Amino acid sequence: MARIICFFINKANDQIIAMNSPPNPTEVAMKNVIRISRGEPGHWVGDGFPVRTVMSYHEDPAAISPFLLLDHAGPRDFPAGAVGRGVDWHPHRGFETVTIVYAGAVDHADSAGNAGTIGPGEVQWMTAGRGVLHRELHGDAWARAGGRFEVLQLWVNLPARHKLAPPRYQTITNADIPEAVLPDGAGRARVIAGTFVGVTGPAQTFTPVDLLDVRLVAGAALTLPLRSGWTAAVQVVHGEVTVGARTARAGDLVLLDREGEGAAVSAATDATLFVMHGEPIDEPVVGYGPFVMNTVAEIRAAVEDYRTGRLAAIPDTTD
Repeated sequence: MARIICFFINKANDQIIAMNSPPNPTEVAMKNVIRISRGEPGHWVGDGFPVRTVMSYHEDPAAISPFLLLDHAGPRDFPAGAVGRGVDWHPHRGFETVTIVYAGAVDHADSAGNAGTIGPGEVQWMTAGRGVLHRELHGDAWARAGGRFEVLQLWVNLPARHKLAPPRYQTITNADIPEAVLPDGAGRARVIAGTFVGVTGPAQTFTPVDLLDVRLVAGAALTLPLRSGWTAAVQVVHGEVTVGARTARAGDLVLLDREGEGAAVSAATDATLFVMHGEPIDEPVVGYGPFVMNTVAEIRAAVEDYRTGRLAAIPDTTD
């Protein structure tokens, strides 16, 4: 049997290194599709993010652990000059937010003094931990010109032992994200976090998590290597694909079961997929708005800390 090879591109020097292949679908048990959801109807977060929540811990936290929520903002066209749109200062505690930009730009600032702008293909990974205030606005320069805006934001849970970790901020640029070239000209997979066919992403995580930005060409077929016992989900950002025997289109979230060690994906059109794969955190999940903890008492403490200013404070240098 022929051995399929993937390649890792080291962006620092464009060196190409052969890596081991994904599993052959005839040799492993595939994960089954549990459900496909779209998160209709949509709603606004602030005045800058028209989102559909396609995955949420409010429905079945155990089924999606270690993930908590996935919002798909846009795609939407904004007029030129609409600066300052987004979500002003607000708190978080007990989890992490991962923001991936597909079109437009996002400005971030937080109470720990971090700030930055991410554009298409880039990622902002914020660990709220014991508590942070932050704001997310349309990128100022992009907003002045206007155009298409599309962003995903994933909430990743923290285990109890790290719920009160110090806040942390990671800006992950395009140059930071390595790519695996898929076999037979199928496309490319950018590895944001974790490992895919031997390629390791730059994001630092508290528990084992793989996050992939996969670009498939029309007619391509791919077997995603996934671990039995781990949660796996695929958000179709653009295009149309078949996962297993189910068809999913742009905006659909495909949730897979934990049994099985792979998922067969084929592309009917050029497609962009966001793949989430992680080891479950088997702990209670109690959430209230921007706080996600393990107990009601911890939620009450978070609310009280925010109310009294103990959670965090807006930096004095911020407008």
